[in-house]
Amino acid sequence: MVSLALGTASVSAPAQQPELDAAVSDLRARRAHWVAVSPTDRLRLIKELRRDMARVADQWSSAVAGAEGMAPGEAAEVALAGPYLALRQLRLLCRSLKDIAERGAPRIPGPVTTLADGQVSARVMPFDGFDRVMYPRVTADVRMQPGVTQSDLPFTQAVAYREPDAGGVCLVLGAGNVSSIAPLDAIYKLFVANRVVILKMHPTQAFLTPILAAGMRALIDEGYLRIVQGGAAEGTYLASHPDVDELHITGSYRTYETVVFGPGAEGDERRLKDEPILYKDAEIGYQADNLATMLTNNAGFNCTTPRVIITPAGWRQRQQFLTAVRARLVATPVRVAYYPGAEQRFDQFLDAHPEAELYGDRADGRLPWALVTDLDPSARDDPCFTTEAFCGVFGELPLPSADVAAYLARAVTFANDSLWGSLNVTLIVNPSSVRDPAVAAAVEKAVTDLRYGTVAINHWSALGFAFGVTPWGAYPGHPRNDIGSGTDVVHNTLMFSRVEKTVVRAPFRTWPKPVWFGSHRAAHRMAAMLVRFEAHPSLLRLAAMMPWAAWG
Repeated sequence: MVSLALGTASVSAPAQQPELDAAVSDLRARRAHWVAVSPTDRLRLIKELRRDMARVADQWSSAVAGAEGMAPGEAAEVALAGPYLALRQLRLLCRSLKDIAERGAPRIPGPVTTLADGQVSARVMPFDGFDRVMYPRVTADVRMQPGVTQSDLPFTQAVAYREPDAGGVCLVLGAGNVSSIAPLDAIYKLFVANRVVILKMHPTQAFLTPILAAGMRALIDEGYLRIVQGGAAEGTYLASHPDVDELHITGSYRTYETVVFGPGAEGDERRLKDEPILYKDAEIGYQADNLATMLTNNAGFNCTTPRVIITPAGWRQRQQFLTAVRARLVATPVRVAYYPGAEQRFDQFLDAHPEAELYGDRADGRLPWALVTDLDPSARDDPCFTTEAFCGVFGELPLPSADVAAYLARAVTFANDSLWGSLNVTLIVNPSSVRDPAVAAAVEKAVTDLRYGTVAINHWSALGFAFGVTPWGAYPGHPRNDIGSGTDVVHNTLMFSRVEKTVVRAPFRTWPKPVWFGSHRAAHRMAAMLVRFEAHPSLLRLAAMMPWAAWG
């Protein structure tokens, strides 16, 4: 299989077709059995998963840090984005499965309200007392699709448990950027969608195969999960396999289109015809730190990375803000561009924008951070608007407007109609602004009108990914021949089936400093403590983190 050492990894050859066929066959034989497994028995499996994931957490983090060429002091983010998120989701699933066993549906931890427009909104964060301490004054609400009422909301939860079908085999094509995505996607399809899973690891994450296999041993031993290795050829073979019923991809829209419609000009033609191959000052500094963290986390290889920063052109502190962002980029060490194609994409953006500001040196496989300011809103074909860079490239778009309300309206329209993607968006709103009722109303209208799966106020929208209790996916409505940011959600441990968007709200400035900030001085200590906390939550472990959180 794989031999692991910090900084190196050797990976076995891709799986051959007979091995892939056998994996699919084994899963197909277990699909109906998985549907019949009771919530109580699934709880037993979750508890085993939590135990085994906790055992491999340190090895998991070290392997990712080594593969990405990170120094030990930089490696906090991989522990947070890897085992911590996986363990958190498993803990939340435990609560949901207990609720299903006792009352038929997961308990919604906060109030359910009906908004002025008739939409139903459910408060899902904070989930519990731990969240109130760890994410102070942060809330998240899930807005349902039009037509859902408060009385019928519980019946839209845990549909796979309420109305089980015959089961099926789902192919999960693992993402190559964040190490928790592949196992979390597999867990979601198993425990929320009731599908047995064949998980094909992305080549950039193949070194994690034995670690994840050990962490997910309970599901593998029971025949409900198979993990295989390979590249595009193996993924295409499995996607067209007659015994694979569903396809789940977390990745670029190009990956989706190639798998669903085929590569090249013929694939583009099929997509246009919808003929698929398959259906399948301190505050400025704080927010500059906040934004720079979003831009540089995981070397920019995140679907949650904000690629376009829309600013009011007449904002008198705009240049101060950009200067503060630049300072944070200067202070952030450049990273290894480990994700395939990153250097080519970086060069394509620089060809289109030779005026881009570069921070850091390009050497030894590392790319500088690139910031393109003063984008032109009339240049609708600018790659900053039409293409996800998926590297350390970011753009800033100043929009002229008469006042805050006009700016917000224009920014929302531009974001909805001119930017590619509908996954997540962050609004940074100074509380002094919303003391004006007209501005407050304009902000709420923006939240409602933004056609994005997660809308976050004052915090990185990646919290919608991290919380686990919040559904994570695109705004609904993408057809398969214009897939955008996708057609499904994951995480979603309360198992809502008719979600429109998640709305995350946070203070303009929080204390203690969030542990994921790139400038946090104790992140490397706290990341390991957070992993241990999620494995075995306790007030003692929570209290032990407080001094480090305050010092950060």
